[in-house]
Amino acid sequence: MRRAWVLATGTELALGQSVDTNSPWLAARLAALGVRTERHVVVADDLAALRDVLREATRGCDIVVLTGGLGPTEDDLTRQALADVAEVPLELHPPSLEHLRAFFAARGRRMPERNVVQAMVPRGAQVLPNTCGTAPGLRVRLGRADCFALPGVPFEMYAMFEREVAPALRSAAGGAVLLFRRLHTYGLGESDVGQRLVDLMQPGRNPTVGTTAQHGVIVVRLYASAGSESEAQQLLDETEAEIRQRLGTIIFGTEDETLAAAVGKLLLGTGATLSTAESCTGGLIGKLLTDVPGSSAYYVGGAVSYANEVKTALLGVPNELLERYGAVSEPVARAMAEGAAARLGTSHAVAVTGIAGPTGGTPQKPVGLVYIGLHSPGRTEGYEYRFGSDYPRDVIRLRAAHTALNLLRLKLLETQGSAPARRMPDTCR
Repeated sequence: MRRAWVLATGTELALGQSVDTNSPWLAARLAALGVRTERHVVVADDLAALRDVLREATRGCDIVVLTGGLGPTEDDLTRQALADVAEVPLELHPPSLEHLRAFFAARGRRMPERNVVQAMVPRGAQVLPNTCGTAPGLRVRLGRADCFALPGVPFEMYAMFEREVAPALRSAAGGAVLLFRRLHTYGLGESDVGQRLVDLMQPGRNPTVGTTAQHGVIVVRLYASAGSESEAQQLLDETEAEIRQRLGTIIFGTEDETLAAAVGKLLLGTGATLSTAESCTGGLIGKLLTDVPGSSAYYVGGAVSYANEVKTALLGVPNELLERYGAVSEPVARAMAEGAAARLGTSHAVAVTGIAGPTGGTPQKPVGLVYIGLHSPGRTEGYEYRFGSDYPRDVIRLRAAHTALNLLRLKLLETQGSAPARRMPDTCR
């Protein structure tokens, strides 16, 4: 299988002032074309550094895709770096200059003289037309590698890749593809998931199986290489079926599906409705739910009841519960959920109250302690979780929100008869 490096140029990327979104997109598209990306490299606007990276890349891989550095300013150095490594001069490409002048004329502007540099290309390079902007792309053979230089502006880069790069790579691939798939899980730690899949994760297996973790969500990644797309899809289907058999209901979605979207599907499937009552999460659960298009079909709304007085006034939480158990307690979490369901007229409700930190904890109630109330028809339950005082405030809040959504998801699955709901470990680490 052909190997690639993806190079993103820009001092703003190297210093962390901007996030490189081009490289992940390119790696995914390259994989679909049978090209495995081995490295993502971010290079500052430094000619010597860019030349060094290009020389190293073109010695060790088959394809190099660069983004950025094709603009008209002094820090746009990709053209010059390619020419230097190829040991050829830059030459004016008249069709590109004509395109530039037409681009500005169509907008009623005179082209600045500085933009002429965008029509300068390394001798012998193939010019890739830019139908969305000013900077033409370039294709240059360096060492053993085909180098494609594309604009850094994302929508310009997307269009040029699909129109110019993808056909070239596809014609040379001979049908080989690398396809990938993601399964999202919640409720087991990464080591537990890995233990259940240990034989599927052995090096050299096809499909390759791996895991990544972020805020309690464990993603199982599958990569299949084959001589055709249908063969690769079959390999993915077979391995996914085996993984689903082993992991069961902790799998909540695939690809970009979120916990909130998975909950939404289940609510829609039963005609159920949902309300929320949030204290320490400050409306985060509501935000995650309403990030999903169409959520108004099942999510009615909620109360951000941070102060005790609001818990009583909006949700009807009895003062005696607050005085006896404190706001951060299981009885209060249950009362918040019941109050939300009753006052907003929903079949289901989730409530969260806890100590997100970094201050406010005590030996009895440390930072990271969260209680979740879950109301469903005929029953209200309370759960205690200790997410750990070493986590930042935003992580504890996100963990609490995800855990509340997952409890609701399991309850809905139980109601539908798919599987019994299972309480997660208190730490969920």
